[in-house]
Amino acid sequence: MSGARVHDSVPHTARPPRQRRGALLAGSVGNFVEWYEFGVYGYFATVVAARFFTPEGSSETEGLVRTYASFALAFFFRPVGAALFGRLGDRIGRRPVLILVIALMTGATTLIGVLPTYATAGALAPWLLTFLRVVQGLSAGGEFGGAVSVMTEFAPPGRRGLYGSWQSFTVALGLLGGAGVAALLATVLTEGQLNDWGWRLPFLLTLPLGLVALRLRLRLEETPAFRHEGKREHPPGREVARTVVLGAGRVMGWSAAGYTFLVVLPSYLQNTLHTGFRQALLTTVLANLGFAATIVPAGLLSDRIGRRPVLLTGAGLVVVLSVPLLNLLQNTGTSNAVKGVAVCGAGAVVGLMAGPGPAMLSEMFPTSVRHTGLGLAYALSNAVFSGCAGLIITETMKRTGSVDIPAYYAAATCAVSALALATLPDNRGS
Repeated sequence: MSGARVHDSVPHTARPPRQRRGALLAGSVGNFVEWYEFGVYGYFATVVAARFFTPEGSSETEGLVRTYASFALAFFFRPVGAALFGRLGDRIGRRPVLILVIALMTGATTLIGVLPTYATAGALAPWLLTFLRVVQGLSAGGEFGGAVSVMTEFAPPGRRGLYGSWQSFTVALGLLGGAGVAALLATVLTEGQLNDWGWRLPFLLTLPLGLVALRLRLRLEETPAFRHEGKREHPPGREVARTVVLGAGRVMGWSAAGYTFLVVLPSYLQNTLHTGFRQALLTTVLANLGFAATIVPAGLLSDRIGRRPVLLTGAGLVVVLSVPLLNLLQNTGTSNAVKGVAVCGAGAVVGLMAGPGPAMLSEMFPTSVRHTGLGLAYALSNAVFSGCAGLIITETMKRTGSVDIPAYYAAATCAVSALALATLPDNRGS
């Protein structure tokens, strides 16, 4: 199962353009909401640390570590959500599960915007925040598998890479949306206003976004592949488990490098290089613009030349360029223009992996276990290598004193990922 691609037997005529467009839109909008929130949490990590995780007498670094621990905990509930909602999606269909997970994500994120802080509720405040993060982790675990299944199962022949890339593209849009809102608030509000109540606004904005996503998913039709093949006999559990582990290995570099360069970077610039909040956010916007620019072209290219060469190129470039990139940012003599180009390029390299990644995972599993299998592979990789990125990087830098840890982390994970990607079949996308 892990070596050959899975081809749905549903004929092309069963997939009219209207259904395909609706599937792309309904799947994409949920990803946008999810990653908008995760981006906002990452960009406001220093503010959240001060509001919820830094009691009087604690240091800023300790508070930031606790904030990233909460961040990581939510990611570790993603595999639980992937297994729970994935099983439902493979049994009752993609559509009802996607409706449920977007409702949970929207509710939990909106409630973060009205939570009492440590100054008001004491030790209860971080526990309430952590609980809502767990709910978000569960719902996000079911989101990826369902959205990618819908997109790739509605894709016409030879276009799975292109259709699957829209999942990653809306991730980039969500991160950009979060960064844009954060940058806007940092511009129009004073630092005191931002720390006092302004940080709540991005979380509250999730409510109208989530309602739009919910409406679109209520209009979504079930995929032809699930209607025709979803009830077929499941492959052996051990075979599925091996494929899940292999899939997680193939996307670990994408997960780690993506979070290092696109989410953790603002806190690193502020706390390690003492960059201002606005400049750190601007740098992150540039990285995400580079990320967004290459995702869809990379997915389309993988349909033409195969997944393996595109994915291996992205992983290899991260291995080679991570340390030089960080050295450029650390060098006070480097101009802002050069730094901007460098971080934009870093995002673009991650996009080479994110574009073909969803289709690659989808093709590893048959329809009867696709929602569960690809969701678990992605969730496990993200739990370990994305959710823990901020915690690992911050704590390791604290213990070693090395400011190059983010580069080593991204390069090492991409090197391991490249070994797993080398086992991909060298044939064109289907």
